[in-house]
Amino acid sequence: MLRFHFTSDDLARVRIAPGPDPMWEMLLSAHVVNQRSGALLFAPWRERVLSGLHPAARMLLRLTPPRGYSPDFLTPVTGTDDFETGLDAVLSTPRDRLRNDLSLLTRGNRPHLWMRDLADGSAPALRGLGVAMRAYYEQAIGPYWSGIRAAVDVDRAARTRAWVEGGTEHALRTLHPSVRWQHPVLSVTTAAERDVYLAGRGLLIIPSYFCQRAPITLADSELPPVLLYPIVHEQTGADRHFETRSDGGRRLTALLGRTRAAVLRVLGTGATTSEIAQRLEISPASASEHATVLRNAGLIASGRERNTVIHALTPLGQTLLDGCVGQLPALPTATLPTTPTRAARSQPVTAGDPA
Repeated sequence: MLRFHFTSDDLARVRIAPGPDPMWEMLLSAHVVNQRSGALLFAPWRERVLSGLHPAARMLLRLTPPRGYSPDFLTPVTGTDDFETGLDAVLSTPRDRLRNDLSLLTRGNRPHLWMRDLADGSAPALRGLGVAMRAYYEQAIGPYWSGIRAAVDVDRAARTRAWVEGGTEHALRTLHPSVRWQHPVLSVTTAAERDVYLAGRGLLIIPSYFCQRAPITLADSELPPVLLYPIVHEQTGADRHFETRSDGGRRLTALLGRTRAAVLRVLGTGATTSEIAQRLEISPASASEHATVLRNAGLIASGRERNTVIHALTPLGQTLLDGCVGQLPALPTATLPTTPTRAARSQPVTAGDPA
């Protein structure tokens, strides 16, 4: 059992990430690629990835076994969904962290020579890791990112509604069947026994597309606390998300133009003008201009809170987005079981707990 111990300050500092984290999605999807069986939900995607994966990406796969420990330094908390920012953070990992994480990964086994070089912070080894991560991202994550993001946005919107309607403790209680909230402890079913004392640091909850079966966290409890949880997928399979979203995204772009269509997708969960600008890497003035056009067309509504303008989809805007991109089911938070299932009880909760 993994137990997060909260103080009153921690409850006030629980937050949900604005979207999927590309570094976590890389790590968790690499677990799927490394699995010889199972993961039927992602089987078509896995076949496509393996058929075209650049040999350089195999270096990353050796760092991400499907069971047991995966290095914490591969998933830095950057507060952004930008791959380049995450990659820079990985390649800037201090030598002590590299050495410690890789010693845990290779414990009981003779490490490859390149792993020893990486543990020493060798510049060529770090460059090789960067090449491997970029090659993997470009084959396995980048082409599917809009679909990953769209599916996560739907789930996150439902979580946000649960948060607004029932408060933080209700949101924690209904996070996942393997999670149990009994004030002031959040427990997650796992084979390993661990206690994490938040001590005022709060908890960042990150929805994940490729997380499987049960929530996971970092191995090192001294790092900023995070909890990844698996989103609810359509019963028809994750691959449909990729194909439908990709095709629908082209239709929406043809109708509105690339940037304006991107603004509409961003507003699926609501955003301020500055958040639109940040997520799409455009100027605030441009973000404001696109929001004005969409508002005048009746696709979004805007409201002011102090010095901030918040935008959200209108029913017409939501209908357009759903019609072009394909509707995903809302998360049934009210019907999520509150007790762990047998399958959930048998799964480890951390990518960092050695098997």
